[in-house]
Amino acid sequence: MTGSSKDIKALDLLEIRKRINDVDERIQALINERATMAQKVGVAKGKLASAVDYYRPEREAEVLRGVLARNEGPMRDAEMLRLFREIMSACLAQQEPLKVGFLGPEGTFTQTAVFKHFGHSVRALPFHSIDEVFQEVECGAADFGVVPIENSTEGSVNNTLDMFLTSPLKIAGEIELKIEQHLMGRMKGLDNIERICAHEQSLAQCRGWLREYLPHVELIGMSSNAAGARRARDEDGTAAIGPEVAADVYELEIMVKNVEDRPDNATRFLVVGRTLLSASGVDKTTILVSTNDTAGGAGVLHHLLQPLAEHGVNMTRIESRPSRRKNWDYVFFIDIEGHAEESPMREALENLEKNCSLFRVLGAYPKAIG
Repeated sequence: MTGSSKDIKALDLLEIRKRINDVDERIQALINERATMAQKVGVAKGKLASAVDYYRPEREAEVLRGVLARNEGPMRDAEMLRLFREIMSACLAQQEPLKVGFLGPEGTFTQTAVFKHFGHSVRALPFHSIDEVFQEVECGAADFGVVPIENSTEGSVNNTLDMFLTSPLKIAGEIELKIEQHLMGRMKGLDNIERICAHEQSLAQCRGWLREYLPHVELIGMSSNAAGARRARDEDGTAAIGPEVAADVYELEIMVKNVEDRPDNATRFLVVGRTLLSASGVDKTTILVSTNDTAGGAGVLHHLLQPLAEHGVNMTRIESRPSRRKNWDYVFFIDIEGHAEESPMREALENLEKNCSLFRVLGAYPKAIG
């Protein structure tokens, strides 16, 4: 009976594997069918200048929200989204890969955000500064740029906000990335670590874990986690902290996963491009405004924002920055739920603009998915 039971199990396993092979064949055929349809879309649009002319972030957002709505498991939503992003990325790259600039170097969380949003079938171009990312997108050397805008524990990235004061670029998307810090190196065990190199923020975010498990190790702040990983690759006794992509780029082993003290730590990134987007159905609008009352009288900000409340429009974030026009003069960056061209948002913004000395729609774009 035992031998018979084993034979039955072996036959069942063979049948399951055969069915998996059949499913794989169908999946492959369907992916190629989708790629063919993407080619036909390209033909229907005629001869366009470059890949950016074929890419529609609002359409992609609709597709991904459909993926989430249909998903009944057992595969997790995050994994299903990742698979579909890669399929769409590969299909688009048949025309020409998108060129996406990001705050480098390679191996940073910003690069991870690029791949999460655009998939791996893009040309990811690392630049040395946020200013350079904006400049390269403005001149057309990159189709889009990805820059950090805020961290859940460290707050806003002021350099990114300030770039919008002078740049003509528009916000074309947002990315929310859970920050997972990993300890990586070339050594076999924790006892062989003499020093850890990483960005100061990453060291701060892992200070509790480091104090408990590696209290005598020297901590060295670096310009980026990628710089720390590069040093760990080249220097005996040195380990690094950073994202998984840094271990891949610099050929390091991940020694301990998730050494961050707060598991809910996340960073929000913006995708910047050269045009305003159409509505996707679930959108966010960011505006830049300044009040007419430069003296900052009582109730000025309340008066400025009153049209949002009157039209039932929900504000999710407001940030002030010096206007750079004169001392003690400020501008406000405001995130609002909805698309700038749809009611009631359109009417609310028309009324709000009447109270402003400066008013610009920085972008109306799909809310982050996954």
